[in-house]
Amino acid sequence: MIYAYARVSAKDQNLQRQIAAFSEFGIEKSRIFSEKKSGKDFERKEYKRLLQKLKGGDLLVIKSIDRLGRNYSQIIEEWNRITNIIGADILVLDMPLLDTRTKSDTLVGKFISDIVLQVLSFVAENERENNKARQAEGIKIAREKGVRFGRPSFLYTDEFLTVADDYLCKRIKLRTALKLLNIKQDNFYYHIRKLRNAPE
Repeated sequence: MIYAYARVSAKDQNLQRQIAAFSEFGIEKSRIFSEKKSGKDFERKEYKRLLQKLKGGDLLVIKSIDRLGRNYSQIIEEWNRITNIIGADILVLDMPLLDTRTKSDTLVGKFISDIVLQVLSFVAENERENNKARQAEGIKIAREKGVRFGRPSFLYTDEFLTVADDYLCKRIKLRTALKLLNIKQDNFYYHIRKLRNAPE
């Protein structure tokens, strides 16, 4: 049996390009599992439904490796689970070398796929480390130039404290407090909580 899995991260992104590629490959719509969900882990409803269907000898088709997930160490674990524990094959349409089906005329199959996957994992992990290093270097340079990070400090003026006290003592309504201070409701509540938790 041939199944396919399509995923995008955001609700405003479109799944149609992946689904069209699966249809062109000849996969029935009923065997295409798709969802709009982050690839940070494998806690996904449709992906779990797919795994319940997948059996030894089946083929799982995905458009590209990052549609399976974005964490390459987790992808390798999941790849091993599908190919070695479940006993199904995987084909990545955008990278034909990632095809675990054993070919009678070559020695490609699982061995080459595993090597390619490991190389991809190394490249992705290396890129993540480089990004972290570049980010840390950028923050260091910015700090040396006097750039401040985090939420800007909020000065509690006499006016703010008076309005906050009036609001807490129910002498004025929330709408009046927000208008007097020209502040948003979430921000006002944040500072009210901060004042309540401040040490005496």
